[in-house]
Amino acid sequence: MWQEINYKEHSNDLLVPNITYQINPAEIESIEANSIAQEIGFESGDSIISINGKKPRDLIDYQILISEEILDISVLDKNNEIHNISIEKDQDVNLGINFKDALFDSLKQCNNRCPFCFIDQQPSGKRKSLYIKDDDYRLSFLYGSYLTLTNLKKEDWERIAMQKLSPLFISVHATDPETREKLLKNKKAGVILDQISWFEKNSIQIHAQIVVCPDINDGDILKKSILELAEFYKKTSQTVLSVAIVPVGLTKFRPENDGLKSISPEYAIKTIKQVERIQASLQNTLGTRFCWLADEWYLIAGINLPSYKTYEDMPQESNGVGSIRNFLKILSEKSSSLPKTIKQPKKVSWIVGKLVYEALIPTVKKLNSIDGLKINLYGLPSIYWGQDQVVTGLLTGEDLIHGLKNKDLGEAIYIPSIMLKLNTDLFLDDRNIKDVENELNTKIHVLDNSNDIINTLIGKLKNTDNIKNV
Repeated sequence: MWQEINYKEHSNDLLVPNITYQINPAEIESIEANSIAQEIGFESGDSIISINGKKPRDLIDYQILISEEILDISVLDKNNEIHNISIEKDQDVNLGINFKDALFDSLKQCNNRCPFCFIDQQPSGKRKSLYIKDDDYRLSFLYGSYLTLTNLKKEDWERIAMQKLSPLFISVHATDPETREKLLKNKKAGVILDQISWFEKNSIQIHAQIVVCPDINDGDILKKSILELAEFYKKTSQTVLSVAIVPVGLTKFRPENDGLKSISPEYAIKTIKQVERIQASLQNTLGTRFCWLADEWYLIAGINLPSYKTYEDMPQESNGVGSIRNFLKILSEKSSSLPKTIKQPKKVSWIVGKLVYEALIPTVKKLNSIDGLKINLYGLPSIYWGQDQVVTGLLTGEDLIHGLKNKDLGEAIYIPSIMLKLNTDLFLDDRNIKDVENELNTKIHVLDNSNDIINTLIGKLKNTDNIKNV
């Protein structure tokens, strides 16, 4: 899934034992109500320099340091004055501080040149954060972003083991050394199985990802990769917890002669059949399917998504594996008991990527059976990326303007927050919500998650529109 990282732009490396690098004070973004921090007088814009004499490198260090009962904190306030504060609290009680960034030193960036990297398949001239290739194990631990392990130093491995940063999310792509080196264009990439063996010895668990590129890491190589990763799932200990199989995504901005091929419906069907055979075999031997196909495979193939139970505990939902099935399940549950009519007629539009459009049609038909309610479902392609079948999170402001111009939008349009940069109103093409509203002459409402979508389109009606139940 697309993730855009906010970070501080400076070139310092990580702080490591016995080596001194600059660490920026940890800037506070907000203070939680009724928290210890609020009681003491911390404010937004203050920064923490050290805790018990140690400078936190990141949010991980901070959480470890504040677990003590007695804290001596050095604080830099908004006026650049330093204060030393002593706090006595119960062990493991949080202070109620939210930071502007998760990393207080520098971001570890990617040193690979993968031809399928989505960051390299963008137009130039957009905001800087769109071009940052993070490959940071701390962000993997904190937020589930994927890393390749090719840029880790000895001290990074030592820290992972010492602080038990588990689970991590690893982009494997292929266990065959030659194939992985070819995909990552990095001679250090071929030792992935040795690295996973290290995780096993140090009791660190991982979730793996394989981005399938036709004629490169598919077929027998894909099967080999899954089965070799499955060797690290034992009854006594599980190191590799799951594997996500993701189709390569290509845009019109990709470099020429990159050697990549797009995923066709026929190819998707072939891959689905292969992986489902492997799943069945692993279910018999391991008691788990272990590997799962991203939802896009089924949508591209035009095949119904697997049943909800086949995803087990949804280990890779954040990577687009089962997320639509889970979303449809919530939709079904929330819409199981609907009113017959609403007092005040309402017409709105719900905007999604064209790839998921058909999966949502049955639910929208069910909602539109309510007298007085009309939801226009629009599944848009992306002229911006040059993709006809696109996931919702990649739709841009330009796509909305082009796809919805002169359409019947009703009172307002509803979009999920995954279209926008986190905590902003910016689309991937740097257009903002106001720009799009002005172009379309309508109001845009942003919905945070599936529950928010349901509560807004269904639940809110029950509370505010005087629904008459059957």
